[in-house]
This record gives sequence, C-alpha cells and structure tokens, in this order.
Amino acid sequence: MQSHWGYRLGVLHTALGQLDTLNQEWLRTRDALPAGATPGTPAFDNALAEHHAACWSHLDDWATHGHIIGDINFAARHAPSPLAPPPRATPTAAAGRTVEVRR
Repeated sequence: MQSHWGYRLGVLHTALGQLDTLNQEWLRTRDALPAGATPGTPAFDNALAEHHAACWSHLDDWATHGHIIGDINFAARHAPSPLAPPPRATPTAAAGRTVEVRR
C-alpha cells in the first residue's frame, strides 16, 4: 500500500460526488428550460456550457488521480495473500525415464 492512495481516493470520491450533484442540477436546469430550448438553441447551449464549465475541475481531478485505481488493482492482484496457501511444487519425472500412457 502506498501512503498517497488514501488521499487520492478521497479526491476521487469527492470529485465523483460533486459531479453527481452537478448532473442532478443540470437535469433540473434542463427540465426548467423553455419549451423551445433544444440543443442548438442559445438558451440550451448556454446552460449546457455553464454546466460543463462547472464540471471541468472535478473531471481534471479524475484525469490527474484516476490512474490510482489501476495501480491499486495491480497491487492487489500481485500481493501475496495470507488466505491463499503457498504454491506447492509438483514432482517432475526423473530425467531419462519415460512413462507409457495407454489409451
């Protein structure tokens, strides 16, 4: 385990929460737009641009720290487990001996 993992996971968790909140706000904003406000109209596009601008810093946190999830997964898959039995050596056939197999 690396000492910075906890901090970075905290940043990602906070950013994800903020993105979720911003998405809920966007859905309310979108639903409150006038009936004629569809993609391509100034009212819709301006509201969407404001939403995207609010999201950038949180997306940047994911771009900066998101790789840590892969790092943690890699470390977890390659760490020895106290729950797994140690690998057993399998006996090998003595050199020069052949074993006939009947089918």
